[in-house]
Amino acid sequence: MGLEKEASSSSYYLPTYPREDTPLLAKAPPLSSKFKTFANIFISIVGAGVLGLPYSFKRTGWVMGLIMLFTVAFLTYYCMMLLVYTRRKLESIMGLAKINSFGDLGFSICGPVGRFSVDIMIVLSQAGFCVSYLIFISNTLAYLVSKTNTASILGLTPKVLFLWGCFPFQLGLNSIRTLTHLAPLSIVADAVDISAKGVVMVEEAFIFAKNRPELEAFGGLSVLFYGIGVAVYAFEGIGMILPLESEAKDKDKFGKVLALGMTVISLLFGAFGALGYFAFGIETKDIITTNLGQGLVSTLVQLGLCINLFFTFPLMMNPVYEIVERRFCHYRYCLWLRWLMVLLVSLAALLVPNFADFLSLVGSSVCVVLGFVFPAMFHYLVFKEELGWSCIISDGAIMLFGFIIAVTGTWSSLTEIFAPKA
Repeated sequence: MGLEKEASSSSYYLPTYPREDTPLLAKAPPLSSKFKTFANIFISIVGAGVLGLPYSFKRTGWVMGLIMLFTVAFLTYYCMMLLVYTRRKLESIMGLAKINSFGDLGFSICGPVGRFSVDIMIVLSQAGFCVSYLIFISNTLAYLVSKTNTASILGLTPKVLFLWGCFPFQLGLNSIRTLTHLAPLSIVADAVDISAKGVVMVEEAFIFAKNRPELEAFGGLSVLFYGIGVAVYAFEGIGMILPLESEAKDKDKFGKVLALGMTVISLLFGAFGALGYFAFGIETKDIITTNLGQGLVSTLVQLGLCINLFFTFPLMMNPVYEIVERRFCHYRYCLWLRWLMVLLVSLAALLVPNFADFLSLVGSSVCVVLGFVFPAMFHYLVFKEELGWSCIISDGAIMLFGFIIAVTGTWSSLTEIFAPKA
């Protein structure tokens, strides 16, 4: 493991440059109260993944979907706390320099290989999130336009046109050097997002009360791993847990605050997924907002969600820029590299037609490794001599579960993505 070897040099290799945990504000914020910590946890986890849950429930059945969702929520919380305990152990017992991020933790335990592995997974996950944003935006806008006009222009479908229409604006937003200038947009985007999702849930409740479609409780084992992938994606926020715990004023209560936050979020996610499926049954689409039909409120809700994801895109890409600029440009700002990353993400979005299928792919292939495998592995490497067989069994079981989901879930998602559609 090499903890003693790295301890003396960790302060040299953990430079005070902007990293994936760089705050939106230029000055370091004061320590957070329990309420602010709860709010930060909520904002860090709740994202676009919840929009794919109704379709996932359609595939898996609503009972199986809820069981998987709550199971993934518990495992995610458990693995988040493994990271916190591992960081505390290294800082207090081994005397290492302050470990601020997931990448720092990987370096402290496994050296450069550990940091590189975490960096790769963070780049893939964050870029994957942004691909899903572009899929949602382009598909939603194409759906809104298709109500009045379905003709293609220059042989390009409305989805492709809207995606490339976003491209130059994203180049501009992603050229901004610091997140400080994006903070107001982030606040507005979060407010719009929460309001829009609230309206969606209310509309779904009224539609369910009126239509009462036929529902399926269990979808079979063939879609089990698909549903787990979507659920893992929905709860992905583990990269921000160490920075959030560092900013908490009462660190002894952080575990309870995190548990409360995960409980509230999982209940909201369960309600959103179940209501969406209850409202539309077998007709539930991969992007639930396209089920809402025509009307001013429906259009405003869909536009609101698109605006939120549009301005969230550069924020989610920031960890990617931090890593690639650190590794290829010696921490220097590099405009052409940022533009290249935006281009690659846009091209990837063109290749994936289904929003929920892509959520399952990212959740199974990348988020499972970040959320389950790495935390359990790091915890085992640090605590194996202290905890003995209990540590080996618990951490080993989580790592095994993560590998199984990564292989089977990725295969299931790729099969869905490339399967011929009727």
